[in-house]
Amino acid sequence: MMRWFFIGQCCLHQLSSRPCHWLFSTMYIGNRIRLFIGAFCIPALLATTYCLHLWFQHGMQLHQQQMLLQDVTRIQQRINADLLRLQQLLMLYAPMAEQPEVKRAWEPLLGGHGINLFIFRQQLQQVLGGQFPTARQLSSQLQHPTWLESQGGGILFIDQRPVMLGYLHLSDGQLLLATHWLNPNYLQALEDENIVELRQLQPFSALPQSHPTTFSQQLSLPSLGRDLVMLEVRMPSQPTSLMQWHNLPVLMILLGAALLVLLGYGWLRFKLLAPLSRLMAELEQIDPSARNPKRLSGEGGAEFAVLADRINELLLRNSRHKERSRITLESIAEAVLLTDRHARIIYLNPQAEKLLGIGRRQALKATLGELFDSANSLDAEIKQFMSTGSRQAEHCKMALVLSKPQILDRALSNLCDADGEIIGSVIVLRDITEEEQLKQQLQRKAAYDTTTGLLNRGAFEEQLPQFVAHARSLAVCYLDLEQFKLINDNCGHDAGDRMLGLVAKTIAAEVTGQELLARLGGDEFGLVIRDRMPVDVTRLLKRITQQVHLQTVHHQGIHYRVGVSIGVAFCQNDSRCVDELLKDADIACIAAKRKGCNQIHIFDCHNQELAYERNAPQWALRITRAIEAHELLLYFQPIRNLNGRSQRQRLEILLRIKGDNGRILPPAQFIAAAERFKLMPEVDREVIRMAFDWLAMHRSLSQEISMSINLSANSLGADGMLEYIAEQQELYAIPSHCICFEITETSAIQNRQRAMEMLKAMRKLGFSLALDDFGSGFASYGYLRELPVDYVKIDGCFVRQLAGNDRDYAIVKSIHDVCRTMGIETVAEFVESQAIIDKLNEIGIDYAQGYAIGYPKPLQQFSLLTAGLRLVKTNTTAKDIEAATSV
Repeated sequence: MMRWFFIGQCCLHQLSSRPCHWLFSTMYIGNRIRLFIGAFCIPALLATTYCLHLWFQHGMQLHQQQMLLQDVTRIQQRINADLLRLQQLLMLYAPMAEQPEVKRAWEPLLGGHGINLFIFRQQLQQVLGGQFPTARQLSSQLQHPTWLESQGGGILFIDQRPVMLGYLHLSDGQLLLATHWLNPNYLQALEDENIVELRQLQPFSALPQSHPTTFSQQLSLPSLGRDLVMLEVRMPSQPTSLMQWHNLPVLMILLGAALLVLLGYGWLRFKLLAPLSRLMAELEQIDPSARNPKRLSGEGGAEFAVLADRINELLLRNSRHKERSRITLESIAEAVLLTDRHARIIYLNPQAEKLLGIGRRQALKATLGELFDSANSLDAEIKQFMSTGSRQAEHCKMALVLSKPQILDRALSNLCDADGEIIGSVIVLRDITEEEQLKQQLQRKAAYDTTTGLLNRGAFEEQLPQFVAHARSLAVCYLDLEQFKLINDNCGHDAGDRMLGLVAKTIAAEVTGQELLARLGGDEFGLVIRDRMPVDVTRLLKRITQQVHLQTVHHQGIHYRVGVSIGVAFCQNDSRCVDELLKDADIACIAAKRKGCNQIHIFDCHNQELAYERNAPQWALRITRAIEAHELLLYFQPIRNLNGRSQRQRLEILLRIKGDNGRILPPAQFIAAAERFKLMPEVDREVIRMAFDWLAMHRSLSQEISMSINLSANSLGADGMLEYIAEQQELYAIPSHCICFEITETSAIQNRQRAMEMLKAMRKLGFSLALDDFGSGFASYGYLRELPVDYVKIDGCFVRQLAGNDRDYAIVKSIHDVCRTMGIETVAEFVESQAIIDKLNEIGIDYAQGYAIGYPKPLQQFSLLTAGLRLVKTNTTAKDIEAATSV
């Protein structure tokens, strides 16, 4: 629904805020065509023509330079060939130089070609030849011909005129010379179409510069003497100028091209620009806000008809889309407001008028801040959100005081045009007053206990950190009702709920605003007191105890009361968290319940028993891990036979656990935790398995020892325990006569029926049975008649002071006399001195166990001690016994 709103509203806003020529840019197409022709076509035509002209000229210049290089190469080859012919002429003439008939025959031939022959003896003599040079002119240039080699040639300037000269040394020391004057006719004959000029240069003189408009090439020729001879070949400019194009034809071509461009523009104006102008005029007359906009005619050709049809279809779709958007906005249940970029309202649907209680005319062009917010913070929030440019909606709650206070859910979104520019905002309002009220009721139900009206455990734990944040001292109290189960069982839960309500009101009446009170569950309450002296806390708790005990519930003519046990944990400037204090208070409450009803106990961290209780959860985890990893340790304590009738060595299996620091821990630290968390059946199973395993490994001792294994109260009668014992006995093949199971007097009384069944079944398996700690509980001699036990272990509380206490002596003697009469042997525990042993012998006790008999030791050491005893029987020396028994 919101998607339709955004799409429709965006189209509506764009069409209503822009003119019809949104289909085109602000510059007309005709102006664009004119700009294209004037700014692109004509400059491109001129640039192309000029570039072609430059390319043609460059090609012509390259061609001319190539022709010039070819001519220079040809001229150089011609001159070198003429020099070679002069040398060959001298070689032909040299053998016949002294023959007159040869001289007469060669003279007309050489004179016709302008060749002179000279012989240099003492002086230069002309033999044959033309007019230039003469012997005198040549001799002035060759006064010291030592620089001439045996044979060669070159060019020499004589009177500023170039002469080609070849020479040959004869065998008699004469020098034969041949010259040819390079007259203008010779130079012109080199190349008719080029200009050839020979120049004489002095050494290190600069070359003359050619005319800048003339192509020329300078060539160095072989020279004689110290002068350089340069040949310059120039290309005449007339052939090049003939190939240049003239300005008039080019101008005509440019004018023709411009005329074609103008004709093309006229055709475009008639066929394209005029229909476009008519179409633009029709578009200017269209009102986009009208429900049925005027249709375009599309005159000017098939293309314009198709364009007009597309525009008409687009306008029709836009009109229908606006209509659907309007219907959607008016039909949705939420209030919708549309603002411009200045937060002024430009649209609101009927639901917004109804919710805000204002009319459309009153709301338009106004802001929400001006209408409902005197501080104008709403407008600032809307403008701030638009400035962020966010594309995600922002939800928040707002309260407006209209005809009645209302809580609204506001969804604020930015409204963007097609270019992504923010042009306003969309505000969707929904009345959530009833929802908030219902939510508050649900939160109250979730946070408060329905029976007592107090905080429940979840709310208590949630508010506790904030409540104690700045407290200087704390007293965390744990309250547990006594005899409450009696009311529930006899009177029903309705009466129990009434009693809980009375107790809650009583406690709440005694506390003030400095306390946090909650029902933690069942008949347990939590109370946290801050910044009060311990004496004041104790007085307050005593008053609570007295007032709670006075509350009465009547049911069928009987008045029922309850008591309360309270555990307190104080904390002052302590870093311990409140959860730990609550655990300490719970432990103190357990100690208070042991004292009796309506007792208050304060947690003392130095109290060993309470410390054990506090560490019970950690010990439960440690025991579980030890069982899973088979890390329990078995110890034994010997039991001495005092009457000498039994030859078996009796020992009791004891349980130990190794602490994290490697220290062996006594059972008082973990047995209570195992019993509290119902772990003793698993512990007993592991002890039985380990003991049977040890016996299987030392099977030779099975005829010499009797091993006593304790069974806890939880294990006595536990499902599967008897089957497990039988299974382990069969697995390890353990003879039953070497095993004795010990049960405590208290466990036998608590589980009397199940204990009787299990003890009888164990007797059938052949195991011996012992009743441990006899006399410490509430057992009477009647139980000895019912329980099928073989031994009675007299509790150590009667044995410790036996040597100096006549009453203990009388009790131990009476127990022994009764047991002897019933055929049960007796064992005295906690025998710690020889004086006690003497008294036990005097009474006739069968067995003694205690530190005076032997300290507990690891079970693995029992085999070494047995080996030592055997050595004694075979007359082994004392030294050997010490070595065998030392551990």
